[in-house]
This record gives sequence, C-alpha cells and structure tokens, in this order.
Amino acid sequence: MNGLIYLKDVVTLELDAEKCNGCMMCTIVCPHEVFLVEDRKARIQNKDLCMECGACELNCPEDAIHVKSGVGCASGIINGILRGTEPTCDCSEPGGSSCC
Repeated sequence: MNGLIYLKDVVTLELDAEKCNGCMMCTIVCPHEVFLVEDRKARIQNKDLCMECGACELNCPEDAIHVKSGVGCASGIINGILRGTEPTCDCSEPGGSSCC
C-alpha cells in the first residue's frame, strides 16, 4: 500500500469494535488496507486512507462498520470526470453537496 490519502480528516468511516467478531472481512475487501485485526477485533489503522467505497460496511456480518460511500468532493470530482462535466461539488449554492 502506498499510503495515498484522499482528503485529510473528512472520512465518514466508523467502527464499533464491540460488535466486531474478528471475521477479517473488512481486511479482505478493503482496497487500501485501512483495517487491521488484532486479538480478534478490527481496528482502523489509518482512517485517512479510506476512499469511502463502502465495501467494508456491505461485507461486515455484524454491522460494526458504517461509512457514507460516495460522499464529499472526491465523489463529485470523480462523477464529473466520468460524465465529462464539471465537478458536482459546489458548496456555494443552496442544496449544494456537503463536501466543504
């Protein structure tokens, strides 16, 4: 892992370690090695590495992980690139995304 940080201190990722059963699914599905399992409990190694894809939440059998996938400016920029438009992240207009 190269340690690519998307946006510092804005990730919505939350982990309830008490609910964790140590199955390691989060470590298997996370493309950026955000999670580590020690003593049969997951922990977040570096929250800023999370790209908010949502794979961990979707695959956690204990509902111990929550993340708002596809949020923030990164999502707006990616959607703009895919659609060939300007980024959709605009906090200056009423109803703009809450990325700022």
